Amino acid sequence: MDANAPEWGRRRQAWAGKLREAGPSAFLDAGDALVRSGKYEEASFAILLAADLKEYRTPEAFKRIGAWFGGGTRNGAHTDMLSGEVLSAFLLQGKVALEDLERWRNSPFKFQRRAVPVTLIRLLKGKADHARLLAAIEPPMMDSEKVVQQGTGWFLGECWRREPELTGMFLMKYKDSSPRIIFQYATEKMPPRDRQRFRREHKY
Repeated sequence: MDANAPEWGRRRQAWAGKLREAGPSAFLDAGDALVRSGKYEEASFAILLAADLKEYRTPEAFKRIGAWFGGGTRNGAHTDMLSGEVLSAFLLQGKVALEDLERWRNSPFKFQRRAVPVTLIRLLKGKADHARLLAAIEPPMMDSEKVVQQGTGWFLGECWRREPELTGMFLMKYKDSSPRIIFQYATEKMPPRDRQRFRREHKY
């Protein structure tokens, strides 16, 4: 069914209403089952429900949703949707601390590690502590997985738009040691003169 179709919206609201009445445990159990099904549409629906049920954003829910990465959230589209629409809200609303997200940097699941920098993109707005957010992505700067590198570069590109001097200093620190794909994504929207600063020097 087309996600923009009126019928889809009605069904989504109906399910959200039933789970709201049933309580947070029912919502989390339903989300677990949908994600474990292995079907793309069902995992997407679980994420949409998590976005709708704002009143159930608790530390326990954050932990349970984090377990979805081991149970079925294993692609970039779901990771980025979950990060932007759900996980970032937990932090912005003070339901969990940044340290709770930072624990995921050591996850055995690459998409859960990707979720760390991608979730932080939403936190860059407003009166964000950009230095603190940059510190949070230091471990991903050396991650060996391409999907994590891409997400880290994406975050850095967005951070540079808001704090170019601070982000530039951070990038210079890792210019000769981090995977180049991070810099590819971080600098792709920079003016040529700025991109040039972050090219790795060739050693002969």
